[in-house]
Amino acid sequence: MLKKIWTKIRHLPEPTLLLVLSLVIGLFSGLAAVVLKISIEFVKNLLTTHVSIQAESLAYFLLPGTGMLLSLLFVKYFVKDNISHGVTRVLESISVEKSRIRPHNCYTSIISSAMTIGFGGSVGAEAPIVYTGAAIGSNVGRTLGLNYRSITLLVCCGAASAIAGIFKAPLAGVLFCFEILLFNLTMGSIIPLLTASITATAISSLITGSQVSFVSSIDPFTLSNIPYYLILGIACGFVSLFFTRTTLMMESRIKKIGNIYSRWAVSALLLGALILLFPPLYGEGYGSLSALLNNNVEGAVDSLIYGSLSRNVWFIPIFFTAVLLFKVFAMALTNAGGGVGGTFGPTLFMGGILGFVISRVLNLTGVSLLPESNFALVGMGGLMAGVMQAPLTAIFLIAEITGGYQLLMPLIITSVCSYVTVRNFEPYSIYTKRLAKEGKLLTHDSDQAVLTLLKTSEVIENDFLAVNPHDPLDRLVKVVENSKRNIFPVVDKEGILQGIVTLDDIRSIMFHRELYGNVFVYELMHRPLNYVFIDERMESVMDKFERSGAWNLPVLDDRFRYMGFVSKSRIFSAYREQLSQVSHE
Repeated sequence: MLKKIWTKIRHLPEPTLLLVLSLVIGLFSGLAAVVLKISIEFVKNLLTTHVSIQAESLAYFLLPGTGMLLSLLFVKYFVKDNISHGVTRVLESISVEKSRIRPHNCYTSIISSAMTIGFGGSVGAEAPIVYTGAAIGSNVGRTLGLNYRSITLLVCCGAASAIAGIFKAPLAGVLFCFEILLFNLTMGSIIPLLTASITATAISSLITGSQVSFVSSIDPFTLSNIPYYLILGIACGFVSLFFTRTTLMMESRIKKIGNIYSRWAVSALLLGALILLFPPLYGEGYGSLSALLNNNVEGAVDSLIYGSLSRNVWFIPIFFTAVLLFKVFAMALTNAGGGVGGTFGPTLFMGGILGFVISRVLNLTGVSLLPESNFALVGMGGLMAGVMQAPLTAIFLIAEITGGYQLLMPLIITSVCSYVTVRNFEPYSIYTKRLAKEGKLLTHDSDQAVLTLLKTSEVIENDFLAVNPHDPLDRLVKVVENSKRNIFPVVDKEGILQGIVTLDDIRSIMFHRELYGNVFVYELMHRPLNYVFIDERMESVMDKFERSGAWNLPVLDDRFRYMGFVSKSRIFSAYREQLSQVSHE
C-alpha cells in the first residue's frame, strides 16, 4: 500500500508534488520544533527544580559547562560533523553543496542543542531547529531525485516551518526565507512556503497550545513617543554592529586554542563566572525577557548576590547594561567551547534588554515617561533587524510572537532605523559574513548567484594532449596530428606546468623535417596569459578571462600541477544550464 502511494506521489505534476511535499515537511519540522522545546524544558526542569537556594550559585557555575562538554563529546564521537551555526550551514549548503544536507542533521542538532541549552548554555534554539527543518526538506527532495531548484525550495520550506513551529509565527517563517535564505523568491514558491509554515504552526499549537510565545503587557502607542523609537532604532543599529563583530572575533580567538578540551575548559570557566555574576545569562534568557515584557523587573534580575545595592534606582539599568554587553561573550563562549546553539535567541534577549534600559534611563532622568514593556518589545525587533539585516522578518516575527500588532508602527520605525544604521558600517549579517569572506554567499542577484554556484572543478576540459619540454619537434608534430585542439600544455615529469605551445607557434616550421630532431619544445613554448586554480571562485576566473583576453586558461592544483583547461565557451554553457536551475518560472 505504502509503495503504491509513494509511486503515485513521485509521478505527480511538479507544482502539485511540491505542494504535497511542503505539507509533509511542515508536519515533520513542526514536530521537530515541539520536540526540541519540550526537550530543553525537560532537561532544565530535571536539573534545577530541586536545587536549593544555597546550591543555586554552584549550579549556575557548573551546569552550562557540563552541557557544553556533553554536546562536545556527542558531536566529536557520534556526529563527526560540524553542526554549529545552523543558519550559516544552511546557507552554505545552498551555495556550495547544491542544497544537499546530510541525513543525520534531521535529529543531531536537536539532541546537541537540547543538552547545551537545557544545561544553561547561553544560546538560542532557533538556529539548530532551522538546520533540522532544512535537513528534512533537503533529504525529502533528494530521496525523490528532484532538481536543485526544487530541493532548494524544500530546504526553505523546512527552515520556514521550523521557525513557524518554534515561534508559532507562520508569516515570519516565510519572510525569514525571503530575506535570509531564498535568493529568488517568486509567487510559485510562496504557496509551498506558506503551506509548510501554516502546517508547522498548526502542529505546534495543537500540541503546546495556541498562546503566543511571549505574553506581554502592552500600553497604547502614542505618536509623541516616535522620536524615542527613532533613538532606540539607531541604538539597535550600533549594538547590532557590536554583536556581529564581537561574536565573530570572540569565536575566532577561542578557536585558536588547539586542544578542544582546553578550549572547552577555558570557555566553561569563563561562562560559569559570567552566569554567576549575571544570572539572566543562564540559558536562553527568555524568563527574564518575559518578565521585562510584563513590567516585572525584580523577577528579571533574579540575583541575590548584590544585597542592598539592588535597591538603588540606578542599579537596574546598570545591571542590565552589563547583561546586554556580556550576553555576546556568553554566547560566543558557549558555541566556541563545544555547545550547539544559535544567535537568534540571544538577539531577541538583547534587543528586549536594550529597549528596557533606554526607556528606564529616560524615565529616571525625567526626560519623558515611556512604557518600558513597549520599548522592550520593540527593541527585540530592532536588534533582530540589525543583526540579521532582515527588517521584515523582525517586524512580523515580534508582532506574531508577542501579539503586539498594535505596536506595528514603532516596530517598523525602529527596525528600519536599525537596519539603515548598521548597513552603513557592515554590509553582511551575522549569518552571511563568514560565507561572504569565502566567496560562498548567494545573493538575490541571479547573475551573481550563478557565478557562486559554478565550480571551476566542474568545467575543466581534459582532452588537451600534453608534451614534455624536452620532446623534439617530430614528437610534437605527432601529438598535433592526434589532437582536436590547438593548444598543448607543456608538463614536466612531476606534472608541473612549464608553459604552453599553440598551433600558431609551430605552423611555420612543422613541415620542415630537417628541423624535427634539432628543435625542442622548450624552445617553442611560452607562458600562458594567466592560469587559474582548481578551487578558485568562478567570479575570480571570469575576471582573469576579462583581463587576459584569453579564451582558454590552464587549471592548476595547489602544487601547480597541470589539471586541464577551462574555456569561456564551456563556462557560458554551464552558466546557461545553472541559470535555468536557479531561475523560477
